[in-house]
Amino acid sequence: MVEQVVEIGEAGLHLSLYRGFLKVSDKDGERGRVPLDDMTALILSAPDATVSKNILVALSERGVPVVVCGKNWHPVSMMVPVTGHYEGAGILYDQIDISVPLQKRLWQTLVKEKISNQALVIQKHVPDSPRLTEILNMARRVRSGDPDNLEAQAARLYWPALMGENFRRDYYAHDQNSLLNYGYTVLRAATARAVCAAGLNTALGVHHRNRKNSFCLVDDLMEPFRPLIDDVVRSLWEEHKNNFTTLTPDLKQKLTAVLVLDLEGERGMSPLVNCLYRLAQSVRDSFQTKSHVLVLPKIVGADNFLQNDY
Repeated sequence: MVEQVVEIGEAGLHLSLYRGFLKVSDKDGERGRVPLDDMTALILSAPDATVSKNILVALSERGVPVVVCGKNWHPVSMMVPVTGHYEGAGILYDQIDISVPLQKRLWQTLVKEKISNQALVIQKHVPDSPRLTEILNMARRVRSGDPDNLEAQAARLYWPALMGENFRRDYYAHDQNSLLNYGYTVLRAATARAVCAAGLNTALGVHHRNRKNSFCLVDDLMEPFRPLIDDVVRSLWEEHKNNFTTLTPDLKQKLTAVLVLDLEGERGMSPLVNCLYRLAQSVRDSFQTKSHVLVLPKIVGADNFLQNDY
């Protein structure tokens, strides 16, 4: 089965349920169908797309998140199922009871992996960057809970090194940021589905805390994988920056393809979307056993790179 992210970006479309398929229609009739069981996420970016209740119910039953995007492909809402795992109540209690030391250890691992992957992206695109050594050293120095906030310190070095000295992360800017927004939206939706499939509550994070954010755990778990989006965006921007006006279907497809990128895991090579499921399940296991059993994949070449001195 090839899981698909379906985006509705064209005006005047209507979505409905037809015998296990998502049916897309316009005023002239049917435009196409997608098997519901093959879907990873539904992204609504068109200003006037309409969706039937039946399709929302069917997607929820399958754990498929529905993401609504506002300006510049920045997500403004996400719908995920409220039930679905047979151990849901017990998992929730385990999630609530997690100890502070375990929370800190899990966050340490996630931050260390994120910064290490950022260093790999810099090494790939800007191997002579003077910031590479410092970013790599930050990954090695992350302590339990990241009390030194090395995640933020690394970001201040990482973005100018990767995207240029004048780059600023801005959700509403019409430059590389629009590509990053879309890529992160796809990644967030896939991570949310994995979290829900594991029976975890999306709002109870190990680090992120925000009463207005119902996806704190999702945002925690997607952090190590953000550099994979950055890698693709850097390559796309180098190719299209001189004639870039907006996100085209081709650019969106290349960003979505990150979900099927093969990563090295404990069971061999697996696409990113499967690695997200295993990570979420390992988080659930960590909560239940009250021990650190986090399972994260490796980017190919990471071991040799991290053993070198730059």
